[in-house]
Amino acid sequence: MSLLRIALASLNNRRFTALLTVFAIALSVCLLLAVERVRTEARASFASTISGTDLIVGARSGSINLLLYSVFRIGNATNNIRWDSFEHFANHPRVSWAIPISLGDSHRGYRVMGTSSAYFEHYRYGRKQSLELAEGQVFGADPFDVVLGAEVAEALGYALGDELVLAHGVATVSLVQHDDKPFRVVGILKRTGTPVDRTLHINLAGMEALHIDWQNGMPARGAARIDAEHARQMDLQPKQITAFMLGLNSKIATFTLQREINGYRGEPLLAILPGVALQELWSLMGTAEKALFVVSLFVVLTGLIGMLTAILTSLNERRREMAILRSVGARPWHIASLLVLEAFALALAGALLGLMLLYLSLVLAQGPVQAHYGLYLPLAWPSLYEWSLLGAILLAGLLMGAVPAWRAYRQSLADGLSIRL
Repeated sequence: MSLLRIALASLNNRRFTALLTVFAIALSVCLLLAVERVRTEARASFASTISGTDLIVGARSGSINLLLYSVFRIGNATNNIRWDSFEHFANHPRVSWAIPISLGDSHRGYRVMGTSSAYFEHYRYGRKQSLELAEGQVFGADPFDVVLGAEVAEALGYALGDELVLAHGVATVSLVQHDDKPFRVVGILKRTGTPVDRTLHINLAGMEALHIDWQNGMPARGAARIDAEHARQMDLQPKQITAFMLGLNSKIATFTLQREINGYRGEPLLAILPGVALQELWSLMGTAEKALFVVSLFVVLTGLIGMLTAILTSLNERRREMAILRSVGARPWHIASLLVLEAFALALAGALLGLMLLYLSLVLAQGPVQAHYGLYLPLAWPSLYEWSLLGAILLAGLLMGAVPAWRAYRQSLADGLSIRL
């Protein structure tokens, strides 16, 4: 205990340098733990971009491609699905609910998705959270109602009652506008931090109305064009959709129904488990995840090297202090132990301060991060892995302290009591 008191007293005499060293270590520890916490929660959040959905069904292609266009609104389907195929599986005895999805149009760079009211009732994200309206209502009987995601409404400045025109295709700038059939904003969803925020949701009937007068992929001209009023009077039952999501009565039946869909003879279909496909997609980004972690480790190493530098540069100035300790009976190993204790105390103080900074940051950033990015950062105790990281930092601090300790040991042996007081 006497050595510890001496070490703390010595640090107190150099309090400014010691505090700077502790703060540098604390910042690096905070960054390391924050990266680890964000990495863990980002993976969990990514895996729960869609939750509660047992199967996603689309035209036969690849599982990741199907996941990208049906959930993340990235890319396009290789083919569409007939409406009777959707109805066949929507009415399947093992199926509890079904959500149809129709893609292909956009608005100022944001994707448009045609769906039914089942989407707002059964779609789940995160920890099985349901979609909620910030204002307005879900689209009703009018085929030209649109419900906006939070990011679309905020970025483009739309409010309830505003009219907007959709464009054909998914390009940011489109040459083909559906300007004869404007849509009216009837609802705006709360922010979810998922692709839902970047989507305009319309009725399947509205998607059908947009293309009811199209022939061979081109809009009708002149008298052949059908305006919105006439479209409302027509049969707007969709003939094709892009994909659909299924919720089953029993999880046990998932693989059985998946095999049945994949072997469906009506048309070539592919059914995927969204959780498995999400893990496959995340594995593709594993390199970036590891690179971020390695960078944060180097930041911690930089902080510890800063501590080592501060101790080493002070050694020559402290030779008088060492000589006094030797004169009162301290042995060379006492001097070495003193410097190891100082290094450990600095590393420990930095780790504790880093933990405090981490939780302070979580308190301040938890709400905004969840609202804007859908990333939930819990105020939980450090995990076993995080404790192991802290232990590794303390061990590294001890090892760093061994370097100046060895130099001080050699100096004290060489100096003895020869230094003039």
